[in-house]
Amino acid sequence: MLSSKAKYGLKAMVHLARREGQGPSLIADVAEAERIPKKFLDAILLEMKNQGLLSSKKGKGGGYVLARPAERIMVGDIVRILDGPLAPIPCVSRTAYRPCEDCVDETACTVRAVMQDVRDAIAAILDNTSLADMRVSNVRVESVLMYDI
Repeated sequence: MLSSKAKYGLKAMVHLARREGQGPSLIADVAEAERIPKKFLDAILLEMKNQGLLSSKKGKGGGYVLARPAERIMVGDIVRILDGPLAPIPCVSRTAYRPCEDCVDETACTVRAVMQDVRDAIAAILDNTSLADMRVSNVRVESVLMYDI
């Protein structure tokens, strides 16, 4: 499940994508427009800045802007920064793999096989959806997924 932190982070990043090219946005303005607690948003945007997705300017006329074009910032990157790996269980994670203590044979584990498909489906959508895709209201990004049963 997406955490509040990741949900707020996505909302804030989409807000900034909608303002791309219009100069920096104040945290207070983003918080008010997106109904995000300001203190929580402070921490989220700082984390996004530390990971290279945002730039900031202090003082008059300051605030946050996207560090690169919205087309080059993927939703999957944001979710991973704020929530960690996309995998529902650690044995299918590509970035934080850990074997399960109770599993005798990973290759024969049916739970792992299904969770790997879940991870792949989530990644296929999030890693192919950019902030530019999201900034257009009510647009669904279609993914081509093949499921053989």
